Amino acid sequence: MRTEDTVTGQHDLRHHGDAEVRDDGAALVDLAVNVRADTPPAWLREHIAGSLASLAAYPDGRAARAAVAARHGLPVERVLLTAGAAEAFVLLARALKVCRPVVVHPQFTEPEAALRDAGHSVDRVLLREADGFRLDPARVPQDADLVVIGNPTNPTSVLHPAEVIASLARPGRVLVVDEAFMDAVPGEREALAGRMDVPGLVVLRSLTKTWGLAGLRIGYVLAAPETIGELERAQPLWPVSTPALAAAAACVAPRALAEAAHAAHRVASDRAHLVAGLSAFAGLGVRVVSPAEGPFILVRMPGAGAVRGRLRELGYAVRRGDTFPGLGEEWVRVAVRDRGTVDGFLRALSSALG
Repeated sequence: MRTEDTVTGQHDLRHHGDAEVRDDGAALVDLAVNVRADTPPAWLREHIAGSLASLAAYPDGRAARAAVAARHGLPVERVLLTAGAAEAFVLLARALKVCRPVVVHPQFTEPEAALRDAGHSVDRVLLREADGFRLDPARVPQDADLVVIGNPTNPTSVLHPAEVIASLARPGRVLVVDEAFMDAVPGEREALAGRMDVPGLVVLRSLTKTWGLAGLRIGYVLAAPETIGELERAQPLWPVSTPALAAAAACVAPRALAEAAHAAHRVASDRAHLVAGLSAFAGLGVRVVSPAEGPFILVRMPGAGAVRGRLRELGYAVRRGDTFPGLGEEWVRVAVRDRGTVDGFLRALSSALG
């Protein structure tokens, strides 16, 4: 069993993909941010705009909460709406009384950052490239009373079997599963959202990725009523705005779920095209973590830092990988885009590697 408690200074836990496309990167083709391109769709923008007439009233989240509960077949007391998944991580870190939190890496760094900000000492379980970054439950310490893992995991794009993750559950432990990208997986296979038979399970969902609502901040938590109660007491009043509530209800409606399902299949096809294109560079040491199941891929290449710089000069932004614990400077994360964008990126990469 190998765990690692690493000082945050060794990894910039607050670095996210949007940093690659701010300021002088604003004109670049964005393959750094994992938000679906061409979103939000027109019908969703119009729906959100329609909510603006109600801005004089305080937000009332009951209808949106009921809609999310119905989408997952849960009672409403198992749902908490949040200002994006990031708020949920902060609430978990501040509200839950835990002694030994463990974060499974490489993964989204906000959970660990929130825990450290709340005064917790955080242990890390580092998944290994040699194992395809797949979870081995035996490596998680038995006495961990909070375990955090992403599925599919950002940035590795690994989709862990639901039952393997569920095997981490045990009395006295909170098991947090970040499913922010699960709706980008066809059929949402391996999802734990909606399960009520796994003790201590907390599932986080985001509506910002598939629907392009990062600027609106909307997500939700699914957990046992007592856990939801603890998190809700830690929230400020009216934490989710009226437009965000309107978006939440719309994004879990049957029409939206059907559109998301179609988009997931399109992402899978575009991802296969990207992976196939990258295989042409295998002789130059380029390697993709596979099988990839999310709307992004993790790529290892020699001199990745210099390659990223040359790609920027050629008009493309990818996400650096060395800010993720367990990864080094030779890693980059690439968001899946349409085939035309991917083909342009592959030509730029050929030049950058050359």
